[in-house]
Amino acid sequence: MRTLASCLVSILAILVAPAFASVQVNETTDVVIDVSIPCTGDTVELEGPLHVLMTYTANGNNISGKYQFQPHDVKGTDLTTGDKYEATGVTQETFKTSLQNGQAELTFVNNFRIIGQGPGNNYLVHETMHVTFNANGVVTVTHDNLSAQCM
Repeated sequence: MRTLASCLVSILAILVAPAFASVQVNETTDVVIDVSIPCTGDTVELEGPLHVLMTYTANGNNISGKYQFQPHDVKGTDLTTGDKYEATGVTQETFKTSLQNGQAELTFVNNFRIIGQGPGNNYLVHETMHVTFNANGVVTVTHDNLSAQCM
């Protein structure tokens, strides 16, 4: 983990000018994703537009940023039954690091929902993860809360 944190800080240090805020990516791209649905045991092929937003801010020796991915009108079909599904939710990660002492933290939140027709075939995934690195690049806090359920 220390190597990962050091690499991230080094890359960001090269790319960032002091007191700079920017939207790096704000676009929509078409995706095709196959998702195994444990509720039914089948696979759903999803496709449609995925909005991608990436920002970062550099202020002195600190860098922070956010990545966000959100489906818009992503729909799919169960490859076995032909049932129709829709994908909703948002996945995002925020980070903050110091170029002076290497301290860093990141938080990842994923709310991913595959909504099917009728009861019992909706697949809901929620995850919250937080990691903190100290000035030596050592992980001092890690928390991961994951739940997946069929409804």
